Amino acid sequence: MRNLIRKNLNGKKIIILFILTNIVYAFMLLVTIPKVMSYSGGMKLPDMMPTGYDTEYLNLLFTTLGEKGRDAYLFNQIPADMVYPFLFGISYCLLLAYILNKLGKLDNNLFYLCVIPLLAGLFDYCENAGIIFMLSGYPKDITALAGIKSLFSVLKGTLKTIYFIILIVFLIKFGIKKLQNKNN
Repeated sequence: MRNLIRKNLNGKKIIILFILTNIVYAFMLLVTIPKVMSYSGGMKLPDMMPTGYDTEYLNLLFTTLGEKGRDAYLFNQIPADMVYPFLFGISYCLLLAYILNKLGKLDNNLFYLCVIPLLAGLFDYCENAGIIFMLSGYPKDITALAGIKSLFSVLKGTLKTIYFIILIVFLIKFGIKKLQNKNN
Protein backbone atom coordinates (compact mmCIF):
# COMPACT_ATOMS: atom_id res chain seq x y z
CA MET A 1 0.00 0.00 0.00
CA ARG A 2 2.83 2.38 0.84
CA ASN A 3 4.35 1.81 -2.61
CA LEU A 4 1.00 2.41 -4.32
CA ILE A 5 0.59 5.68 -2.47
CA ARG A 6 4.19 6.70 -3.23
CA LYS A 7 3.62 6.05 -6.94
CA ASN A 8 0.69 8.46 -6.91
CA LEU A 9 2.30 11.36 -5.04
CA ASN A 10 2.04 13.70 -7.96
CA GLY A 11 0.99 17.25 -7.09
CA LYS A 12 -1.08 17.75 -10.26
CA LYS A 13 -2.86 14.41 -9.82
CA ILE A 14 -3.67 15.22 -6.19
CA ILE A 15 -4.99 18.69 -7.10
CA ILE A 16 -7.21 17.20 -9.84
CA LEU A 17 -8.56 14.55 -7.44
CA PHE A 18 -9.08 17.17 -4.73
CA ILE A 19 -11.02 19.43 -7.11
CA LEU A 20 -13.09 16.53 -8.47
CA THR A 21 -13.87 15.35 -4.93
CA ASN A 22 -15.05 18.78 -3.91
CA ILE A 23 -17.10 19.26 -7.08
CA VAL A 24 -19.01 16.06 -6.24
CA TYR A 25 -19.36 17.23 -2.62
CA ALA A 26 -20.63 20.66 -3.73
CA PHE A 27 -23.08 18.96 -6.12
CA MET A 28 -24.46 16.96 -3.20
CA LEU A 29 -24.64 20.00 -0.90
CA LEU A 30 -26.18 22.29 -3.49
CA VAL A 31 -28.32 19.95 -5.58
CA THR A 32 -29.10 16.43 -4.35
CA ILE A 33 -29.34 17.01 -0.59
CA PRO A 34 -31.55 20.11 -0.95
CA LYS A 35 -33.75 18.18 -3.39
CA VAL A 36 -34.29 15.39 -0.84
CA MET A 37 -34.65 17.86 2.03
CA SER A 38 -37.38 19.70 0.12
CA TYR A 39 -39.54 16.71 1.06
CA SER A 40 -38.23 16.36 4.63
CA GLY A 41 -39.99 19.25 6.32
CA GLY A 42 -36.64 20.55 7.55
CA MET A 43 -35.45 17.24 9.00
CA LYS A 44 -31.77 16.50 8.45
CA LEU A 45 -30.71 13.52 6.38
CA PRO A 46 -28.72 10.79 8.18
CA ASP A 47 -25.73 11.57 5.93
CA MET A 48 -25.51 14.96 7.61
CA MET A 49 -25.76 13.70 11.21
CA PRO A 50 -22.26 12.67 12.33
CA THR A 51 -23.37 12.08 15.92
CA GLY A 52 -25.94 9.49 14.89
CA TYR A 53 -29.71 9.14 15.25
CA ASP A 54 -32.25 6.60 16.45
CA THR A 55 -34.88 4.40 14.84
CA GLU A 56 -37.70 6.80 15.70
CA TYR A 57 -35.92 9.62 13.86
CA LEU A 58 -35.42 7.51 10.73
CA ASN A 59 -39.04 6.31 10.76
CA LEU A 60 -40.28 9.88 11.09
CA LEU A 61 -37.91 11.08 8.37
CA PHE A 62 -38.88 8.34 5.92
CA THR A 63 -42.59 8.97 6.61
CA THR A 64 -42.15 12.72 6.21
CA LEU A 65 -40.21 12.29 2.96
CA GLY A 66 -43.08 10.39 1.42
CA GLU A 67 -42.65 8.22 -1.64
CA LYS A 68 -41.30 11.04 -3.83
CA GLY A 69 -38.78 12.11 -1.20
CA ARG A 70 -37.63 8.56 -0.58
CA ASP A 71 -37.22 8.10 -4.34
CA ALA A 72 -35.24 11.36 -4.55
CA TYR A 73 -33.01 10.08 -1.75
CA LEU A 74 -32.54 6.68 -3.34
CA PHE A 75 -32.16 7.74 -6.96
CA ASN A 76 -30.55 11.20 -6.70
CA GLN A 77 -28.59 11.54 -3.46
CA ILE A 78 -27.37 7.97 -3.07
CA PRO A 79 -25.81 7.68 -6.57
CA ALA A 80 -23.77 10.85 -5.96
CA ASP A 81 -22.89 9.58 -2.50
CA MET A 82 -21.60 6.34 -3.99
CA VAL A 83 -18.96 8.29 -5.94
CA TYR A 84 -17.97 10.69 -3.15
CA PRO A 85 -16.55 8.23 -0.55
CA PHE A 86 -14.14 6.78 -3.10
CA LEU A 87 -12.95 10.21 -4.19
CA PHE A 88 -12.75 11.44 -0.59
CA GLY A 89 -10.74 8.43 0.55
CA ILE A 90 -8.26 8.54 -2.31
CA SER A 91 -7.74 12.29 -2.60
CA TYR A 92 -7.44 12.99 1.11
CA CYS A 93 -5.19 9.95 1.62
CA LEU A 94 -2.88 11.22 -1.11
CA LEU A 95 -3.04 14.80 0.16
CA LEU A 96 -1.84 13.81 3.63
CA ALA A 97 0.76 11.46 2.16
CA TYR A 98 2.04 14.30 -0.04
CA ILE A 99 2.40 16.62 2.96
CA LEU A 100 4.04 13.91 5.08
CA ASN A 101 6.42 13.19 2.23
CA LYS A 102 7.36 16.88 1.98
CA LEU A 103 8.03 16.83 5.73
CA GLY A 104 10.17 13.68 5.38
CA LYS A 105 7.79 11.69 7.57
CA LEU A 106 6.11 9.35 5.12
CA ASP A 107 8.46 6.45 5.83
CA ASN A 108 7.67 6.12 9.54
CA ASN A 109 4.50 5.11 11.36
CA LEU A 110 2.85 8.44 10.53
CA PHE A 111 2.17 6.86 7.13
CA TYR A 112 -0.72 4.96 8.72
CA LEU A 113 -2.55 8.24 9.29
CA CYS A 114 -3.12 8.25 5.52
CA VAL A 115 -5.44 5.28 5.98
CA ILE A 116 -7.94 7.32 8.02
CA PRO A 117 -9.76 8.88 5.02
CA LEU A 118 -9.90 5.46 3.35
CA LEU A 119 -11.60 4.05 6.46
CA ALA A 120 -13.97 7.03 6.58
CA GLY A 121 -14.88 6.28 2.95
CA LEU A 122 -15.47 2.61 3.80
CA PHE A 123 -17.83 3.56 6.66
CA ASP A 124 -19.58 6.00 4.32
CA TYR A 125 -20.24 3.08 1.95
CA CYS A 126 -21.57 1.03 4.86
CA GLU A 127 -23.82 3.95 5.81
CA ASN A 128 -25.04 4.23 2.21
CA ALA A 129 -25.76 0.51 2.02
CA GLY A 130 -27.87 0.81 5.16
CA ILE A 131 -29.82 3.72 3.68
CA ILE A 132 -30.38 1.79 0.45
CA PHE A 133 -31.72 -1.27 2.31
CA MET A 134 -33.94 0.83 4.57
CA LEU A 135 -35.35 2.96 1.74
CA SER A 136 -35.86 -0.08 -0.50
CA GLY A 137 -37.69 -1.98 2.22
CA TYR A 138 -39.67 0.88 3.72
CA PRO A 139 -42.12 0.68 5.52
CA LYS A 140 -40.77 -2.62 6.85
CA ASP A 141 -39.31 -2.48 10.35
CA ILE A 142 -35.90 -0.78 10.23
CA THR A 143 -35.03 -1.16 13.92
CA ALA A 144 -32.23 -3.71 13.51
CA LEU A 145 -30.55 -1.88 10.66
CA ALA A 146 -30.99 1.64 12.06
CA GLY A 147 -28.66 1.04 15.03
CA ILE A 148 -25.75 -0.30 13.01
CA LYS A 149 -26.28 2.31 10.30
CA SER A 150 -26.11 5.03 12.94
CA LEU A 151 -22.87 3.48 14.20
CA PHE A 152 -21.41 3.71 10.68
CA SER A 153 -22.43 7.37 10.55
CA VAL A 154 -20.71 8.06 13.88
CA LEU A 155 -17.56 6.20 12.83
CA LYS A 156 -17.46 8.07 9.51
CA GLY A 157 -17.97 11.42 11.22
CA THR A 158 -15.43 10.70 13.94
CA LEU A 159 -12.76 9.57 11.48
CA LYS A 160 -13.34 12.60 9.26
CA THR A 161 -13.02 14.92 12.25
CA ILE A 162 -9.82 13.22 13.41
CA TYR A 163 -8.45 13.34 9.86
CA PHE A 164 -9.09 17.05 9.40
CA ILE A 165 -7.47 17.84 12.75
CA ILE A 166 -4.41 15.81 11.70
CA LEU A 167 -4.39 17.49 8.28
CA ILE A 168 -4.49 20.96 9.85
CA VAL A 169 -1.64 20.08 12.22
CA PHE A 170 0.56 18.86 9.37
CA LEU A 171 -0.39 21.77 7.12
CA ILE A 172 0.75 24.11 9.89
CA LYS A 173 3.99 22.15 10.29
CA PHE A 174 4.49 22.26 6.52
CA GLY A 175 3.86 26.03 6.48
CA ILE A 176 6.33 26.58 9.32
CA LYS A 177 8.94 24.49 7.51
CA LYS A 178 8.42 26.51 4.32
CA LEU A 179 8.80 29.79 6.23
CA GLN A 180 11.96 28.55 7.98
CA ASN A 181 13.47 27.43 4.66
CA LYS A 182 12.58 30.78 3.10
CA ASN A 183 14.21 32.70 5.97
CA ASN A 184 17.37 30.58 5.79
